[in-house]
Amino acid sequence: MSNAPAEEIPAEEIDLAEANHIIDKYLTLPGNLMPVLQGIQDSYGYIPRPTIDLVAERLNVYPSQIYGVLTFYAQFHLKPRGRYIIRVCVGTACHVQGAERITETFFGRLGIGHAETSADLRYTFEKVACLGACGMAPLAMVNDDTYGKMTVQKVDEIIETYNQRPMTK
Repeated sequence: MSNAPAEEIPAEEIDLAEANHIIDKYLTLPGNLMPVLQGIQDSYGYIPRPTIDLVAERLNVYPSQIYGVLTFYAQFHLKPRGRYIIRVCVGTACHVQGAERITETFFGRLGIGHAETSADLRYTFEKVACLGACGMAPLAMVNDDTYGKMTVQKVDEIIETYNQRPMTK
């Protein structure tokens, strides 16, 4: 056990109106915790701390139960994520076709590493085990757009394309 002092987490100030609206939508539905958390994730892009307290209070569950769900399922995120989620497959087929070089190129161009988000919240980068399209290896995705037969030159083209897109949804 560490004797280091616990890190103080700064309080977030967010508008809870949308979270309240999502909770209202599912309030009478049995087993409503998952759809409420998914709705909050869709709306905010992650699960902000104040929404956990709000959900606990309104659904009458312990915050620890909510954290149990949030940390069990990989679909939930407790930190803000980028507008554009870049995923590079590092599975066997992609690895053999040069996924590591593609990954390192993204790291260098974006200035972020695996599971990190750029300071301007434009990009989040993730290495993933498999994207299920081995015939297109090496493969990358940006949100729902797929880029097969990746090259270092395509990395630059992708970044240029998404740098020109707006930050709003």
